[in-house]
Amino acid sequence: MKVTVLDEPVLEFAYGGRHTDPRHGIDFFGPADLLDSPVAVIRIGIVGTQESIDGTRRWLDKCRSEIAAKQSPLGALYLPFPGFSAERTFHSVIETNPRFERAIRKRDLDALDGTNPLTATRKAVDLYVRELVVLDEERTCDVVLVCRPDNLIDTGSLPSRRPTADGANGEPSGPLPVGQGDFHSLLKAAALRFRQPTQIIRRSTWDPGFREPKQSQVRAKQDEATRAWNLHTALYYKAGGVPWRLPRSSGSKASCYVGVSFYRGSDQNRLETSVAQIFNQLGDGVIVRGAPAQVSHEDKQPHLSEEDAHELLSEALKRYRIEHSQNPARLVLHKTSSFTPQEAAGFYGAADEHDIPALELVWITRSDSARLFRRGEQPPLRGSLLSLDDKRHVLYTKGSTPFYKVYNGPYIPKPIGIRLHSTESSPETLASEILALTKMNWNATNLDGADPITLRTANRVGDILRHLGGNSTPQGSYAYYM
Repeated sequence: MKVTVLDEPVLEFAYGGRHTDPRHGIDFFGPADLLDSPVAVIRIGIVGTQESIDGTRRWLDKCRSEIAAKQSPLGALYLPFPGFSAERTFHSVIETNPRFERAIRKRDLDALDGTNPLTATRKAVDLYVRELVVLDEERTCDVVLVCRPDNLIDTGSLPSRRPTADGANGEPSGPLPVGQGDFHSLLKAAALRFRQPTQIIRRSTWDPGFREPKQSQVRAKQDEATRAWNLHTALYYKAGGVPWRLPRSSGSKASCYVGVSFYRGSDQNRLETSVAQIFNQLGDGVIVRGAPAQVSHEDKQPHLSEEDAHELLSEALKRYRIEHSQNPARLVLHKTSSFTPQEAAGFYGAADEHDIPALELVWITRSDSARLFRRGEQPPLRGSLLSLDDKRHVLYTKGSTPFYKVYNGPYIPKPIGIRLHSTESSPETLASEILALTKMNWNATNLDGADPITLRTANRVGDILRHLGGNSTPQGSYAYYM
């Protein structure tokens, strides 16, 4: 047994600048693609009631200038938003155009009050999709802001038992979201056929006096500067920009990371592979849906046949090569269940077929029964790695952050479990990569990510894809799902 505290991974920005915190890095150096192919203009479409369109536009205009940080002694945690302008930081501007604004009648949304939440959500999505169809014809519109209806009760996802036991000792891993009443998932699924990525925005983002309905399961509202950082970073990425990237050491292999996870279809009767989600060091993601999986009677976890594992990874690599015109030199595959000999053989067969020199297989669990404790009131440091043996490791991706000098989370952090099935790199190297991949989330700009991007998208993508027909081909870009 050994405990190691990993260094906080750095990210790369413009001019080769590096920093551990995304906001400080962008503020100091600019986005990573600033010298290559920056996004100079982001043309925004807006769909919602006229009131929400006007309010969103006013707030975007306000964000062109600096927004003060929250008053706090934790200066590194609460950073002012420097303004979204061509002169500094992102070096980009947002353009709105009345032609790209599609108003939904407020009385049509008010008519949903008092109806079944699922029925209300589906009818609301239909109203928005009608307007997205029109915007899809606007070839110069880059991203569409969807103003979420104020009167929809966000009850979260309906629970069902996850068909896997991915904990350290085979313990149940908790509920798997169904997403039947989730506006986000239904809207995203319906919008996958459109050219522009969508970004859903709540009224509480731009209206400081608005309070979410008591029944809604929504996290506490962030301070205004943090909201501005998060939204504008997401818009920059969805418009094709690269806010930050993972640095690559000289002489190291070009690495890519694949996440394989599982979800049930909307009828709850069939278990499918969620997708292979392959990400390079720039964070460019390719999403591929795979074949049905089966839950093993032995370990109660979902597994693929050798043929289906081969086909899933092979298709992901084909899509990756189409997008990037080359294969990675090294592939690290993260999976949410253990590897059977048949699955491993299928994955290695696909890697050999596509001339991938190195493939490493890692099982990542959502939680682990082992825990670390520190003296005092603060939880373990983010990056604490507990090695129980050569194969089993426990990593705190959430915890006290030295750079912030505080733990910036609402609950006691739980570590993730790392099981090394077949690897060439050291446990410390693989854990450091997982820690770095928790930062490749362009909807959030502070260091509070629990899951690496390879698995963070698992539930999100599964919640969306379950609403597509079995023969539908999903969008390949991660930008359409976040």
